Amino acid sequence: MNIIVARDYKQLSQTASQMIEDQITKKPDAVLGLATGGTPLGTYKELINSYKEGRADYRLLSTINLDEYVGLNPEHHQSYRYFMDQNFFQFINIDAKNTYIPYGKAEGLEQECRRYEEVIDTIGPPDLQLLGIGENGHIGFNEPGTSFDSETHIVNLTDSTREANARFFESMEDVPTKAITMGIRSILKSQTIILLASGERKADAIYELIHGDPDEQFPASSLKNHDDLTLIVDEDAYKKVQQKG
Repeated sequence: MNIIVARDYKQLSQTASQMIEDQITKKPDAVLGLATGGTPLGTYKELINSYKEGRADYRLLSTINLDEYVGLNPEHHQSYRYFMDQNFFQFINIDAKNTYIPYGKAEGLEQECRRYEEVIDTIGPPDLQLLGIGENGHIGFNEPGTSFDSETHIVNLTDSTREANARFFESMEDVPTKAITMGIRSILKSQTIILLASGERKADAIYELIHGDPDEQFPASSLKNHDDLTLIVDEDAYKKVQQKG
C-alpha cells in the first residue's frame, strides 16, 4: 500500500486528480472506475478544471460507476446517475454512451447484476478505480460481512448507511433500502486503486485499514490483497495512525 498524506482536503483532491490525469495522458481511452459521495467531489472539480484549462481530454474515456440505488430512476435527483451527470459528466467532453452506471429501476435485479458484471469485464476492468471508505469500512455499498469473492450484487443497506445518506433526502422514509453494487472481487479486478479518506470521522477506519488484517467484517481490508493500491488521506483522517504509530 502506497500512502500519501495530504495537508488537507484540497490537496487530497489535487493529488487524486493529478494521478487520474496522468492515467488519461498515458492512455487516452482508459477506463475509470468512479465513486459517488462527498469525498470524491473535490477530485471531480479538479478534473473539470483540468478540462477547462486544456490539460485533460475525456473524449475517448469510459467510466464504470460502483453502484446505484434500487428503485430510483436515473433522472431522480438522488440517483447516482444524476449525481455523476450534475457533478462531473456535463462539464467535460466525455461521450455519455461511454459512462456506465447500474440501472436501479431494472425489473430483473439479478439479471441487471449479471449484465453489469459483463460490462465490467467487457468494457474494463478499470485501469484506475477511485474509492471512498465508510466509517465501518464499507467500499461501494459492500457492508461488513460481504464476501471477498462477491461480484455485482444486490445489498440491503444497513441502518447506519441509510442514516448517513438521509441528509440528502426529504425524510428517512425516502432513503432506498437496497442498492446494486460492484462486489469486492469486481473492484479488485481494477489495475490500480486509489482510496480517498478525508476528515477525523474516517480516522478509526484508516487506522484499522493500515494495522488490521484482511477481514470480511471490514470490507476495505480486502484492498490489502491488491497489487497497486494508493491511499490518499488528509491529516485529519490520518491522525490516529500518527498518534498510535
